[in-house]
Amino acid sequence: MAARDLDGAVVAVVGATGGLGSALVESLTEAGATVVGANRSGGTDVRLDLRDAGAGDALVAHVREAHGRLDGVVVAAGIVAFGEVTDTDDIVVEELMLTNAMGPLWLARRVEPLLAESEGFLVNVSGVVAETPMPSMVAYSASKSAASGALRALAKEWRRRRIAVVDVRPPHTETALSSHPLAGTAPQLGEGLAPRAVADRIVRAVVDGERELSGADFGDGQGAAQDPT
Repeated sequence: MAARDLDGAVVAVVGATGGLGSALVESLTEAGATVVGANRSGGTDVRLDLRDAGAGDALVAHVREAHGRLDGVVVAAGIVAFGEVTDTDDIVVEELMLTNAMGPLWLARRVEPLLAESEGFLVNVSGVVAETPMPSMVAYSASKSAASGALRALAKEWRRRRIAVVDVRPPHTETALSSHPLAGTAPQLGEGLAPRAVADRIVRAVVDGERELSGADFGDGQGAAQDPT
């Protein structure tokens, strides 16, 4: 993947008001990008619910009208649940798969034409559980593993379109995601990485043209066997 200059680029951040998303907005802005914020609760440029297969259409319409182009998309939205799989409601499993796995793929289909025009990039934050699935997080691990596998395959599929696709798998990060799970109670987690440090590493990967970021690429592996981002 070729290196790129983000100065003047239009980049959408999905989950822009979250712990990692807000840090990504700051890091991208400092790199010179114009950031389009999106989340499902509002208060951003675009309301976008990853559970809706057509939600990406609103993002595409907004950037075409407001900016005329889209150079990159970073998906930093997600949900988590804890507990043994036999104790996990079917609807919780469905919500995890819709948001964490199917949502990014649905979004990718919608933004592909714009990213092809700009030879842009798509980043999805899947997380370290895609590398090390964890007990008591079976459904969550499955959703993130599915997203990670899909993004790595999509990177090969879109190479001829000159769209860079980057799967990002950071260790446990202090985003407060685990404090409001969809179900269950978070296990005791050690101190995670700082969101801004993770965001800066992701942005550097985009600038430097890296193809993926494993948990080990975020430093000394602190939190590598822990959940969630």
